[in-house]
Amino acid sequence: MEISDPGAIKALAHPLRLDLLDLLVATGPATAARCGRALGVPQANCSFHLRQLARYGFVEDAGPGRDKRERKWRLPDPRPTLRIRSAGQGADRLVGGQLERVLVERETRAILDHIGRRDEEPAEWRHKTGVVSAVAALSAADAAELEEKWRALLEPYIARSETAGGPLRPGQRHVRYFMAATPLPALDADGDAEPAPEPLPTTEPEDRDDADGESGT
Repeated sequence: MEISDPGAIKALAHPLRLDLLDLLVATGPATAARCGRALGVPQANCSFHLRQLARYGFVEDAGPGRDKRERKWRLPDPRPTLRIRSAGQGADRLVGGQLERVLVERETRAILDHIGRRDEEPAEWRHKTGVVSAVAALSAADAAELEEKWRALLEPYIARSETAGGPLRPGQRHVRYFMAATPLPALDADGDAEPAPEPLPTTEPEDRDDADGESGT
């Protein structure tokens, strides 16, 4: 699912809504009450944000829960893979940037939380996950190709998880992945940052009245 609708993008730009989506990935269909207990937030908050996500098709009604007064929520089938279009102008671009900032801040907190509790992880997991950082010389086409390869590498594991459904098999856990490609500032031969190119001058059509020293009223 490629998102370009500013309303849909804005609907995602809230940490609790992203947490709810992750929770439904991990648990399957759940009521607002169950989501609230799992996330440590009031049920009413979860109910409101789930309804907002449903409005834009990110979740859907899964029927009543054990308490017939409650409804369950689930992710659509097939599960959407979200891709935010950063193109746009003015308010649309601002909304997209807001979501990107929420995503980065949220993933940064998750990474730092993992680092803080890594020593508490089971031995078989302790050194199998972590952070990878590198700098590579790429063209814009190379960067796009690398992103597609990363997606292609991860996709079979996501598809397998969706197909299996139900409880995890012994030894399995849900693992978060996050990729960001951030070009460094362009440097000249001496290692100094190159100045941004000057904008090209625009040629305005000559106003003959002004050129003759006359002005209209």
